[in-house]
Amino acid sequence: MKIARVRHEGRVLAARVDGTTVYPVLPEETRHMADAVRDLIADGTAHTVLAADVPGIPLDDVELLSPLAAPQKIVCIGLNYADHIRETGLATPKVPLSFVKTAHCLTGPTAPVRIPRGATEQLDWEAELAVVIGRTARHVPAEHAADHVFGYTVANDVSARDAQFSDVQWFRGKNFDAFCPLGPWIVTADEVPRPQDLAIGARVNGAVVQDSSTKEMIFGIAETIAYLSRFMTLYPGDVIATGTPHGVGMGRDPQLWLRDGDVVEVEVEGIGVLRNQIRFTD
Repeated sequence: MKIARVRHEGRVLAARVDGTTVYPVLPEETRHMADAVRDLIADGTAHTVLAADVPGIPLDDVELLSPLAAPQKIVCIGLNYADHIRETGLATPKVPLSFVKTAHCLTGPTAPVRIPRGATEQLDWEAELAVVIGRTARHVPAEHAADHVFGYTVANDVSARDAQFSDVQWFRGKNFDAFCPLGPWIVTADEVPRPQDLAIGARVNGAVVQDSSTKEMIFGIAETIAYLSRFMTLYPGDVIATGTPHGVGMGRDPQLWLRDGDVVEVEVEGIGVLRNQIRFTD
């Protein structure tokens, strides 16, 4: 099942996506609309509520939003692809290297990424497979981690490299507004039987810049969930962005940075595509 947040006729709705049709959940069927998808995941009712027989709306008639609006946390894993380690020349982490993006970074799968002009000269892309937690996870062993996954989506961990590496830590360089395009929907885990064997990549203005596989992950999804849950409780609707493969702008020779008007497409096999234009604004 594909689950999305959509805007239709001024209302933001949770919806099931089936081909070129979306089947929305009416607002009165959820507790509140701050994050209807997260609420349905937390309630354990997403599959049954969204499977209801309701009138459909053409996909072209809605705006796809970030499938989650207010996860409690977005945990990102850095330096988690062997091919990315090779291009950066950095040491392979001994444990998952984690940092946080906050919910204000979230933006939709087709929304522009708007950045104040002059705020960065080194804007980079990072194609990532994102995991959406479905059940509260605390001290979860790796062999049971899959039981806590609701589904998967696509993320672009947009990064301002000059800010990232001029500070002592990465928070500012990773947390500009709209630095986390997410979507276009969540594909439930039952439809992604091989999450560690998916093609993943990115294109800038149509040119392929990343082309890899989730097989290149150093720390797999189960190991990452087990590790994080030793230190923090993972809640339904939380997002884990699992790292990016080789081909980021920082790792190229010469380095390649995003400019005003560039279009970045991030794709994960069987999940979907993000397509966001970069817009520098005054």
